[in-house]
Amino acid sequence: MTMKLHSDMASVETIWRLLEADPLNSLHQGYDWCRAWEFTHHRPVAILEGCMGQETAFLLPLEIRQDGPVRKAQFMGSEFSNINTGLIASRHRRELAALDRKELAAALRNAVKDVADLIWLSNVPLRWRGVQHPFAGLDSVENQNHAFQLELRPTMEETIAPLNAKRRRKKYRTQLRKIEAVGTFEHVKPKEAIEKQVLLDLFFEQKRKRFEALGLPDVFQAAETQAFFHLLLEADRGGSNIPLELHALRLNLGGEHQIAAISGLSRKGDHVICQFGSIEPDCLPEASPGELLFWLMIEQESADGQSLFDFGIGDQDYKRSWCNIETVHHDIVLPINAKGQLAALALKLTTKTKALIKGNPKLYAFIQRLRAGKAKRNSTVEAPED
Repeated sequence: MTMKLHSDMASVETIWRLLEADPLNSLHQGYDWCRAWEFTHHRPVAILEGCMGQETAFLLPLEIRQDGPVRKAQFMGSEFSNINTGLIASRHRRELAALDRKELAAALRNAVKDVADLIWLSNVPLRWRGVQHPFAGLDSVENQNHAFQLELRPTMEETIAPLNAKRRRKKYRTQLRKIEAVGTFEHVKPKEAIEKQVLLDLFFEQKRKRFEALGLPDVFQAAETQAFFHLLLEADRGGSNIPLELHALRLNLGGEHQIAAISGLSRKGDHVICQFGSIEPDCLPEASPGELLFWLMIEQESADGQSLFDFGIGDQDYKRSWCNIETVHHDIVLPINAKGQLAALALKLTTKTKALIKGNPKLYAFIQRLRAGKAKRNSTVEAPED
């Protein structure tokens, strides 16, 4: 096995697009996803190519992120990816899995030793759709966030059968009655470019208000982040792989149209990933418009023949209520030098601490209440005296 390091995407685009077609390779390592990220964030690119003889066995689309004094090689756009696999050539999976783990780790470190202090491959499922990842033997730490998926079947009735179907149908009918008492609704999937861009900007605004109310930093606030998602909307090349498409629930309440909920989906073959979602908090909240939009999307994806609806990483009650599959993600950690070793220890400790907090529902709820209280205090402005 030999390793090559590429500093630009165009030099490996042809083999990249061949590898991304494999259904086991994550959409987040697809060329269009990474190209949109690189174009908007301008971080140094470090694409690792592993070769078996003259054939490419894998590509790892990495970027170099400067965290203080530490240069970290990580998946491109990993801040917003829900599953990372790298790009593995199907015909070489067994050969890669059979490699000596120490030799593989040494080869990866050696390939980037001049540009990075640490390799940190986050959110990698060591086993995905019944297949073990060929890098599963490398040093890793369990990520604090698991991912949740729903197995889709040909009809909505079959899909919800394992999910306490009676309760879920009752909730759906209740939502419909609450909306029909005051108006109508429509499941919207914009087709025109301008409609998509306007809806995406509305999502950013809804999410801003939501983060502010919870006392959390707005991860979508940065101009380059918003530009990234706008570019993804333009990257649809047709076929079964779609970087980003938008869905919305539009309510007609007394002749006034309002977007009550928005979701962004990605598609990789028969795998549908929910990248993000938002709600308008004052728009008929008693009807749970976000939950209703999930029903409508899942119903459509089932009818369209998709096999897996992925709610992405993060443990939340609404995900558990929908999902019958829980996927554990790991972060693969390969320090390259002394500086990287210290950074790896710190990152592992942080990850384990977060996992400990999230594994204790009472402690996690207490911290969330503290954040919400802080946000409320920060948003309070005293009226000036006369």
